[in-house]
Amino acid sequence: FTQAAEQGWAQAHYNLCMCYLTGNDTAHDEVKAERLIRKASKQGLGAAQFALGICFGSGAGVVQDEDEAVKLYQQAAGQGLPKAQHALGGCYALGRGCVKNKEQAARLYKQAADQGSADAQLDLGTCYEYGTGVATDHETAA
Repeated sequence: FTQAAEQGWAQAHYNLCMCYLTGNDTAHDEVKAERLIRKASKQGLGAAQFALGICFGSGAGVVQDEDEAVKLYQQAAGQGLPKAQHALGGCYALGRGCVKNKEQAARLYKQAADQGSADAQLDLGTCYEYGTGVATDHETAA
């Protein structure tokens, strides 16, 4: 991955970052991992944007910044990543890093659920069960 990363390939930056984070095939190095994930994210790699969003949302390795997490989730969700759509839906559902919007949360859960995300399917079912952001529909919830 190192040679491809040195040539500027976003996927290689991301893969090398994961190696540094896990210590697989290289020494564990969170500083190098953060630098690489930021590069891959700036290059528009959705998986990197989602992963960096998780870091900002939780404060893992960076200063917690829910607004920045939402921006990164939006970028990744815009590329159709179901995990990012689900995470962004959670932000809208709770008003974390954005204005609470239960309808938008349900729409994002549906986008991710339609792509097979079990977590999003569960959350969307809960929305239908309780009428959160959608009309109550027990049949659809089931």
